[in-house]
This record gives sequence, C-alpha cells and structure tokens, in this order.
Amino acid sequence: MSPADFEALVQHAVDHLPGWVHDALEHIEIVVMDEAGPDLEEEGEQLLGLYVGVPLTERSVEDVGELPDIIYIFRQPHLALQLPEPALREEVAKTLVHEIAHYFGIEDEHLERIGWG
Repeated sequence: MSPADFEALVQHAVDHLPGWVHDALEHIEIVVMDEAGPDLEEEGEQLLGLYVGVPLTERSVEDVGELPDIIYIFRQPHLALQLPEPALREEVAKTLVHEIAHYFGIEDEHLERIGWG
C-alpha cells in the first residue's frame, strides 16, 4: 500500500472519531511515518503508533505554551501485519484510539484489560 493510500486510511479513522474527540484533539498533530526506528521499538516489537506529549491528567499551568502533542501512526509495522484492507482499516483505527487514550491519561495496562492493548 502506498504512503498516500495509508495516509487516506489514517484520515478516514480521524474523520470517523466522535465530535467531542475532535474537539479534544484540537492541539494534537497526527503524523504518519514509515516506522518508529530502532530507538523506539519495544522488546523487539515495532510500534504501530506512539503518543508524544503530556497527558491531560498530568498537565499543569506550566505546560501552557509547550509544543503541540503528537500522535505518530507507523505505516510499515501496520503493513507487516499483512491484513486485508478492511482489517487494516480497523487496526489503524484501533491504533489511533489507543494513542488518543494515552493523551487522555489512560495507561497501557488499563487499555489491555479493556481489549484495546
């Protein structure tokens, strides 16, 4: 799948988020990259996505004026799953929701317990 086609999948996932989520993501940049690189891999697994920023639950007045938070969605690890396009579309949406959850301060352990890990 071409980078442009993958970016269209990500945009589709963003477009179908509820309105209140769109409002909350006003100061978050969503960036599609081919992969995270070896410095960001966890235990030999390539990341599908990554949230970089200060979660809402940890913010203070000192955080005003900081750089915008970023959600990275990584194309190559998604494509390595070798999913048919409908399943890939679902996986991209799941990755996006997972990273948005981190922005809201929800930890991986909780996401795993509720089936979003």
